[in-house]
Amino acid sequence: MSASNSFGPVVTRFAPSPTGYLHIGGARTALFNWLFARHHGGKFLLRIEDTDKARSTKDAIDAILDGMRWLGLDWDGHEYYQSQFWARHAEIAHRMLDRGQAYRCYMTQEELAEQREAAQRERRPFRISSPWRDVTEKQGDKPFVVRLKAPQEGETVIDDQVQGRVTVQNSEIDDFILLRSDGTPTYMLAVVVDDHDMGVTHVIRGDDHLNNAFRQLVIIRAMGWPEPVYAHVPLIHGPDGAKLSKRHGALGVDAYRDELGMLPEAVVNYLLRLGWGHGDDEIISRDQATEWFGLDHVGKSPSRFDFKKLENLNGHYIREADDERLAKLVAPKLRLKGEQRALLVRAMPELKARAHTLNQLAEGAHFLFAARPLEFEEGASALLTDDSRTILAAAHKRLVALAKWDAESLEAAVRDVAEASGVKLGKLAQPLRAALTGRTTSPGIFDVLALLGRDESLARIADQMVEPNE
Repeated sequence: MSASNSFGPVVTRFAPSPTGYLHIGGARTALFNWLFARHHGGKFLLRIEDTDKARSTKDAIDAILDGMRWLGLDWDGHEYYQSQFWARHAEIAHRMLDRGQAYRCYMTQEELAEQREAAQRERRPFRISSPWRDVTEKQGDKPFVVRLKAPQEGETVIDDQVQGRVTVQNSEIDDFILLRSDGTPTYMLAVVVDDHDMGVTHVIRGDDHLNNAFRQLVIIRAMGWPEPVYAHVPLIHGPDGAKLSKRHGALGVDAYRDELGMLPEAVVNYLLRLGWGHGDDEIISRDQATEWFGLDHVGKSPSRFDFKKLENLNGHYIREADDERLAKLVAPKLRLKGEQRALLVRAMPELKARAHTLNQLAEGAHFLFAARPLEFEEGASALLTDDSRTILAAAHKRLVALAKWDAESLEAAVRDVAEASGVKLGKLAQPLRAALTGRTTSPGIFDVLALLGRDESLARIADQMVEPNE
């Protein structure tokens, strides 16, 4: 089915429930909808499905909007809130009542429980069998819900753009509730009415909603509305093949930014490749993704979340990123001030070559701003033996006399000291690195000296030229 079809321009939507953070699976759904709309020059809408007022929170709504903006998934127009349209939802339910496509059900909770227990005893799926299905008269002031009068014969077929042709027997579709006893609409009714009223042409969502599509189609067909094109995308699984959970990395998008130190372009690229592909391409820019994206390349099998792969991809984007931008992102993690930020920018070309995350960038930059005397990580202090301290003293003497303090001059001086001491360069570079950074790994030792500057470098070396208690 073509993307422009009889609907005219493409309209997609992302419709999260604000009962928690924007999780990684929801972010991928949003991305696929955004890309499909942008690819076809259509509209991408955002609807907050806040019908569950008891569980919907402003913090969750703010987190969703913040996460969408961070990922660069801009929506057309303002965001919609489903609760604003309750009167419209109820109007449709009453119209279906008037047409005989729905009915007032006065069953009590006890009666429903009896039917549910009977289904369990008989080991069959529970389906409501309401004695009120064909009763049209009101029953005084007794409380009731409005139920759909679902077809009981035949079948419903969906030509899903991802799953293919899927068929369900209508006998499996229950008379689900449209309006609760307090008059508020259920999700199943609200989503159909909103999609129709917003002109949504393509419903792209997780395949856990596939069963809902058959139930929602009953309402759509009862109202004589155009049917959207459905695309139900397989869910994301963990590396072990189980449903994705927090232990696999199913965190909120904000955690990938704030706690894990990811860049938005890396997260978007990774989510794009979770279930969609373009040949063997792994590094895909937003412009390329917009040009290439189509539902025909969405896989039918669940994709597996691989955190190490995401981290490596993030490392690529860190190396590609502007140094000023990276410094701005890392500085708060180190609580830096003005002049320190300038040093961080200068150090960034060396730091980012070794980092996969912003956290690793911050960790790698820590030595630049550490106070003397340095704290040593495990293994670093072991490099500072009596012999190495002697060589450090020789290095200090040579560096004090250095006229020009740049990486080239520093390298020549350190190599001279190693040669004069009869040791390989590494035998001097490793204790020198420990003395300067308190660590066993760092950017190149000559870059470290250049970045720290003459005074700080000489002071740190001097701290280690004698025994601590001497």
